[in-house]
Amino acid sequence: MSFRRDRFGDLVRRQLELFVEDEQELLHEAEAAEHAYDAAERDAAEEAYGDYQLVLESIADRLEELRDTYVSTLDADVAGAYAQALSRAARKRFPTLREF
Repeated sequence: MSFRRDRFGDLVRRQLELFVEDEQELLHEAEAAEHAYDAAERDAAEEAYGDYQLVLESIADRLEELRDTYVSTLDADVAGAYAQALSRAARKRFPTLREF
């Protein structure tokens, strides 16, 4: 019955791989923003953290678009399972992202 549990595993894995390729610039921007926050002096840390959060929000928004676009092609009875699988895999691959 593990097939049922991993019903969308391969699809989600491929979608996230393509996401990484397509959004490489944004992902690098997030990495740079995180480094800037980590290196920021006390008086600049709040602004640097805000910048970092904005980039993470952009990544989460793009993942939501990916999810919503694919969900629109599915029957309602499987759409929820796919959305959960994508969210779970994205949180694992991008642990700093908010839940979407």
